Amino acid sequence: MEVKSKDWRTLVADKRRRQADSIPKEWLIVTPPESILDVTGVPRTCGLLSEKELEITGTDVVTLLGKLESAEWKAVEVTLAFYKRAIVAHQVVNCLTEIFIERALARAKELDEHRRTTGRVVGPLHGLPVSCKDMLRIKGLETTIGFASYVGNFADKNSPLIDIMYECGANPFVQTNVPQTLMWTETHNLLFGRTLNPHNRSLTPGGSSGGEGALLAMRGSPLGIGSDIGGSIRVPAAFNGLYALRPTSNRIPSSGIVTTLTGQDSVLASFGPMCSDRAGVRIWMQAVLSSRPWLKDPFVERRGWDEDAYGLVEREKGKSLCFGMCWDNGQVVPHPPVVRAMEMTRDALIAAGHKVIDWQPYRHVDLHNTLNATWAVGPEEFTHTTSQTGEPILQTMNPPTPNSSSRPPPPSASVSAYSLWQHQKLRREIREEYWNVWNESVSRTGTGRPVDAVISPVAPYAGAPHGMMRDTSYTSIWNALDYPSYSFPVTTVDIIQDAKKPPHKFLSVRDQKNYMTYDPSIYTNSPVGLQLSGRTSEDEAVIAMAEIVDDALKAFRVKNAAGCQRAKL
Repeated sequence: MEVKSKDWRTLVADKRRRQADSIPKEWLIVTPPESILDVTGVPRTCGLLSEKELEITGTDVVTLLGKLESAEWKAVEVTLAFYKRAIVAHQVVNCLTEIFIERALARAKELDEHRRTTGRVVGPLHGLPVSCKDMLRIKGLETTIGFASYVGNFADKNSPLIDIMYECGANPFVQTNVPQTLMWTETHNLLFGRTLNPHNRSLTPGGSSGGEGALLAMRGSPLGIGSDIGGSIRVPAAFNGLYALRPTSNRIPSSGIVTTLTGQDSVLASFGPMCSDRAGVRIWMQAVLSSRPWLKDPFVERRGWDEDAYGLVEREKGKSLCFGMCWDNGQVVPHPPVVRAMEMTRDALIAAGHKVIDWQPYRHVDLHNTLNATWAVGPEEFTHTTSQTGEPILQTMNPPTPNSSSRPPPPSASVSAYSLWQHQKLRREIREEYWNVWNESVSRTGTGRPVDAVISPVAPYAGAPHGMMRDTSYTSIWNALDYPSYSFPVTTVDIIQDAKKPPHKFLSVRDQKNYMTYDPSIYTNSPVGLQLSGRTSEDEAVIAMAEIVDDALKAFRVKNAAGCQRAKL
């Protein structure tokens, strides 16, 4: 399709009209009023989905794949069920960009026919609908990454990761919303608008994979693909109660995409899985790494799925691990719900027989600052992208949308090449030092090994009102180190347990502001997640250790619930 107009407002109107036309009228629902904050139950109450469709969309990835392999459930009915639920989700939280129902159903029919005629599945993800962040190219579809200026940007071929999905038998079926420029941990742009958090629509779902986070929280997709260059997988996962992995940067294909800061190789984005159940993370990683992705992307490490690493063979098969607990980053003390989640995790691990030590945030502030300096090269590119259409570059995520009829102030000058090299040099030095600090922890672990993984907050708060998610310092340091990091859910904000504490000795002006603005009622029903990080290329071990932590937490909750029940008696 040729887009004739060069005015951004016309491009927005055209794209929104075509998106609305792609939704079957019979799938439109009566949406709840804005005063209803928790909309996670809408798919069950709206009347659009049948009981079987609700069963399908409420099923975990392992069971889904088993039923698809046995042909108990057909790919067509699974795709249709998730598509209907995705459209319901979109109507209440605005999470989708590309909707291509007929194409996805045609793919599902092909998969069913293959299963019927051969008796075999196409691959390990046979028939599984997979949602994709609006960065991955799907042939024949637009990829806009939140820019009105990219309307009409139709892909002439798939991204390598999409080709791998098709080869594995998956069915990419929607693309999801992102912030303009991709460089925000919220999700808002002038093209599609703002995405909301399904657990509490007054809060952001995070970003930049916020459309994925919101869709998955609504169970509108069984598994999604996000990307992370500073926290863009882990923040939406934590804010939406999901499991997700930010892999080491060279493990998963990331070429052939649409992105910003192209040519910036200082800190690389990683594509990774996001899911409402933890098994989906492992299954997706295993499927992709077993597909020999290095044959499709020259930048991918030639290393398949390592079952021994996942089995923690070098760590006594996970029988007695040692975890470092990084309680804060030296700049901002987390809010009470996040501290409670850390305490729960510590207590659960000790109860499960593992060791826990405190972990100091060694030069975390400096690491975060090196990334901020790197991102300073971006404004010139953003101006170039929007110059032909007059599209404003958003200067804030604050609602309401800033006056978009006028251009923003000119961006600050980019950093010089020499200055950028100095930041890269500093980051390299800190990475070497951090590696040594990690090794030296062997003297404190009691296992004969350095600390196995570090557990830390994802953000200094459980969630953020729209326009207020401004702190990526807890996530970005693991990008700067290029350490794989796994986000997992722990608990939900409790207004009584998470009451505001007396003032502490503030670490910074930011810390004081974070304390002063805390009110637990703002975060009603908000999930609380943490992240577990291991060293470079230890992706499989990080997945296994996160599963061990999750098991410990589940056992801890059961024990506490039983204790509470006995106390009532």
